[in-house]
Amino acid sequence: MTRILGIDPGSQRTGVGIVDIAPDGRLRHVHHAPLQLLGEGDFSARLRRLLDQLGEVIDTWRPDEVAIEQVFMSRNADSALKLGHARGAAICAVVLRDLPVHEYAATEIKLAVVGRGKAEKAQVQHMVGILLNLQGKLQSDAADALAAAITHAHVRASAARLGVGTRTAWSR
Repeated sequence: MTRILGIDPGSQRTGVGIVDIAPDGRLRHVHHAPLQLLGEGDFSARLRRLLDQLGEVIDTWRPDEVAIEQVFMSRNADSALKLGHARGAAICAVVLRDLPVHEYAATEIKLAVVGRGKAEKAQVQHMVGILLNLQGKLQSDAADALAAAITHAHVRASAARLGVGTRTAWSR
């Protein structure tokens, strides 16, 4: 059994989702939640909160591998920079615990989970719920994090069958 932590980084809210993948490829939902970063303090305090909260998630759930969504370029450069900083803080929380990090573009995650790289958020939420047999509507950031974990589970299974690395498996 391999435990995968998916992260959907954000400067106001970061989604986390954890799945277990069995050797036969079956997925099992373990945990998901949005980490709320807003509150007292400035932007640097939010980054510290992200580093601390994500560290607690890792220490509690003990994932073996991590999948994180890559930053997409938005029209607002300030928003993209803040997202990049949040992503950097999340990666720091992971590498400080010596976990391997695997990065996927949002379009790759949507393609792996929904079958369309330009799928809507609601479609991702719906498919994650179906794939993990979850009831009720998922919070969008947590659903995106679970989708990143599911994507990595599929890619690593394909890589193992092909005898190549995950980046090579994805690009074939």
